Amino acid sequence: MSNRKDDHIHSALKQQHVTNDFDKVRLLSNSLCSVDVNDVDVSVSVFGHTFQTPIYINAMSGGSDLSKEVNQKLSVIAKTFGFPMATGSLSAAIKDAKWYDSFQVINGELKEGFKIANIGLSRSKEDAQKAIDILDAHALQIHLNAAQEITMPEGDRTFKHWKERLIEIIEFVTVPVIVKDVGFGMTRETVETLNSIGVKYIDVSGKGGTNFIAIENDRRDNRLVSFESYGLSTVESLLDNQDSHDITLFASGGIRDAFDIVKSLALGAHMVGLSGYFLKLVMTYDIKKSIQIVKQLIDDVKGIMAVLNAPSIDTLKEVDKVFHQDLINFMNQRKKGK
Repeated sequence: MSNRKDDHIHSALKQQHVTNDFDKVRLLSNSLCSVDVNDVDVSVSVFGHTFQTPIYINAMSGGSDLSKEVNQKLSVIAKTFGFPMATGSLSAAIKDAKWYDSFQVINGELKEGFKIANIGLSRSKEDAQKAIDILDAHALQIHLNAAQEITMPEGDRTFKHWKERLIEIIEFVTVPVIVKDVGFGMTRETVETLNSIGVKYIDVSGKGGTNFIAIENDRRDNRLVSFESYGLSTVESLLDNQDSHDITLFASGGIRDAFDIVKSLALGAHMVGLSGYFLKLVMTYDIKKSIQIVKQLIDDVKGIMAVLNAPSIDTLKEVDKVFHQDLINFMNQRKKGK
């Protein structure tokens, strides 16, 4: 297990995401600004908590010695800025208690912080609660990763129980449940189905960032090369779910910088998750430098919002947008009733 977890980290670090669909979204400028940067409010309220920024550290690692080191560094950043932090899947710890510490290491920094446990639908409702207990988590993140499992040489091949299992977990656990993809996006039909069975929080986690098909392909003898382009981008997922009013949408997948964060919020995301960004940060720089870079990231989000005359996240959603023809074609083909 630990070797596979380390393989994921090393493969993710090698991936480069120079361009993605965020480059096909333009937010129209407002030359006569009327908002001071210091007056921009980027706080958000969710799960009965108020967070000072809309940024969270998304599910990434755990279940190996290297991932223990990564989680410890990430927890320092989460504590410094008050970010919610999700771990990678706790399946490794559920299978073998020796990996508890690779997840629980974050408790040393986040005693008062907001922690999110992560698990897949191969685990039982009792396992889901155990994952929450191991981390003393405030929320549970359930990942949907069929495409990754199919590509994974030793991956699961049984999925028909997923919907029933998800219902069982939602009814059984004692914390809010977030359902997320792992980088392949979510259509409005998927979101509507999830909402119909009681899911209130969804991370669309679209294509454009860490590609788990490519990661698992690195571990195969025969690559599924064309399959690596499978899925919806984060931008497409947000556009497809513009009318999902009963759902709190989170965005992750391909978030490279402050402008991508701002664009995600402008497209309807309530919060924005970064995983590959933070992984590369803590694996490249020491903690002091990493904290400086993250502080600048937050300052840049506020600065961009000021330039857009958006003093809050709600007003940011009102900013005029222009889309590349590819996205227009996508929206036209996805219009309801067609």
